[in-house]
Parts: sequence; C-alpha cells; structure tokens
Amino acid sequence: MSEPILSIRNSVKAYGPVTALDQVDLDVREGEFLTLLGPSGSGKTTLLTAIAGFSPLTRGTIRLRSRDITHEPPEHRGFGMVFQGYALFPTMTVRQNVAFPLKVRKRPAAEIAARVEECLGLVQMQAFADRMTTQLSGGQQQRVALARALSFSPQILLLDEPLSALDKKLRADLQWELKALHERLGVTFIYVTHDQDEALSMSDRIVILKDGRIQQQGTPDELYNRPRTRFVADFLGKSNFIEVELLGRDGPCIACRAGGAVFTVAAGADAPIRGAGSVALRPERIRLAAPGVEAMQGTIRQVSYLGERCQVMVAHPVLGQMLISQPTWQSAVEPHPGTEVSFGWSPEAGVLLAAG
Repeated sequence: MSEPILSIRNSVKAYGPVTALDQVDLDVREGEFLTLLGPSGSGKTTLLTAIAGFSPLTRGTIRLRSRDITHEPPEHRGFGMVFQGYALFPTMTVRQNVAFPLKVRKRPAAEIAARVEECLGLVQMQAFADRMTTQLSGGQQQRVALARALSFSPQILLLDEPLSALDKKLRADLQWELKALHERLGVTFIYVTHDQDEALSMSDRIVILKDGRIQQQGTPDELYNRPRTRFVADFLGKSNFIEVELLGRDGPCIACRAGGAVFTVAAGADAPIRGAGSVALRPERIRLAAPGVEAMQGTIRQVSYLGERCQVMVAHPVLGQMLISQPTWQSAVEPHPGTEVSFGWSPEAGVLLAAG
C-alpha cells in the first residue's frame, strides 16, 4: 500500500478541562473521499480544523506525506476549504471570488483568467461569472465556494458540512455532483457531516467519531453491514437491538435464544459463544408475514408510509417494539394497526455486537 497523503498520530485537542479529540490516529489515502461522521460534539469538526491548521493540536502530529505540518499555519498547508456558510466575499463577483486565492498567490493574470474559467466550468457556473454572490441561490453559492477552493489545485480539499444549509432535493442533487466531481478530479476529499445518508452515498471510507474518539472506520458497506458496537449500529442507519442468550457455535454462526425462539447470527471466530449478548438487526432484513408463517408472532401498532417503502412497528411480548421496513409494492402483508402478524429473518441478517 502506498504512503498516505495525510497521517495523524496521537492527536489530542483540549479546551481547558474538555477533551475534544482524544488520542486520534488516522491515515488518509491519496485520492479518496473520506468522511468524518458523528453527532454534535463528537470531534469531527475539531479534527477537520486541526487538519486545516485553524485549531492547533494540544498534542500529536500531522504529516503531509513526509513533511511535518503540525505547527505550520493554514496558508502554508495549501489545503482548499469549503465552509458550511460558504464564506464568499459579498462585494466581489463570482469571477473575482474564484480568482482571489490565485491573486493572493501572485499567479500571472493570464493563468488566473484561464484557471477561473476552468473552475467555473467544473461547477457549471460560467453563465453567472459576473454576478455578485449576493444575487445567487444557496446551491449556486455552494458551487462558487467549491470552485474557489479548487482554483489553486490543492492537494486536499476540506469540506465542513457544505450542503447543510440547502433544501432536501437540492442537497441530494449536489451530493451526486460532488461525488462525480471528486471522481473526475482525483483530489483527496475530507468531508464532515452529521448526515448518515450523505456519508453512505458519497464516501469511499467513513470514520465514525464519538466523544473525541474513533469508534469504527471502513467502507460504507462494512460499517452498515458489520457494525462492531451498538453506537455504530444505532447511529449509522436504524437498527433493532435484541438481548440474547448465546448457546454456542453452529458452524460459522452463533446460536442465540430470545423471545421464545432459537436462531443463529453470523459471527467471527473471536466472538463469545456463551453467556449474554446483543444482536443488531436492520429493519429491512426482517420478513413480515401472516400469523404462523415466521417464528415470531406480534401485533402491528403503527404504520408509516414512505412511498416505495413503509415502516411497520410490531409489538412482541418479549422483544418489545420491532421496527420492520418493507416494500409497498407487492408486500406479503398489507399492514394495518391492530393486525396480527409473524416475522422472522435469515441467519446472516443479524450482527452480534461487541460488549460496551
């Protein structure tokens, strides 16, 4: 594997008695789309601003390839930055905003003009080049901020919740555009968000933080399908949690007992095989059927229609409330509150979680 473009070691950031980052180690691969994901106060923005140089670490090191940049000011690091509020200059035109970083770097006028046109083309804003930024919509301002951050060809682009101020549909559209732009340019993106769907749809790799520590990192598929802890399973998507009795290994699975039924869940070689455990089960992996068809019996308490899917809350006398997601097209059961149903799942559907 090639040397990471960015390497962070033993990073600590303290604000008086509050530790915002607590011994964070992270490598960023060149050209990847890395997302820092977590709830408010998890340390994701603190980590991004430390990388940018706006918030110096209390302890630890940051290296850009072989160069130690821990104590370098932001302007010497050469990273592009797109802020949550865009931070455009309201007294400048779109063209002047995009040209600004190049003028600061004293690039020749002809080079600036050519590069500005190129960057505006990347974000499809050539037609707005001579408008003031105050005359633009939120989505247009986001595009200008992106063009400005890319104008001087940074090695790394840092993005701090750049889509959070946009409405849902525009936000979804720009997610596709931003991912396509990343693939076209090959620039390393480090992206901060608290939006799980955004992280899953855009990232090559996601780093989940809580209380200043990395809880788990991996591809979207790895984190969604194989969360290690209850926090990760609960924060990234929705999960049902079932407290089980572990009965021993059954081939590659662990046999469990809960709710009057015995079932198996996939588990690694290092998983405990006896005692108490906790299983995470995604709502879309549960089958809903007529009474008696599946192992578990329950009563529908609530139904939420979401277009292509509906979410069904089923009450079980031992397991409690179970959230089940099923397609609305040709579903096995037409869900209505008060209806008696059965439900079950395949052995590979559940994930045995680590303790703690």
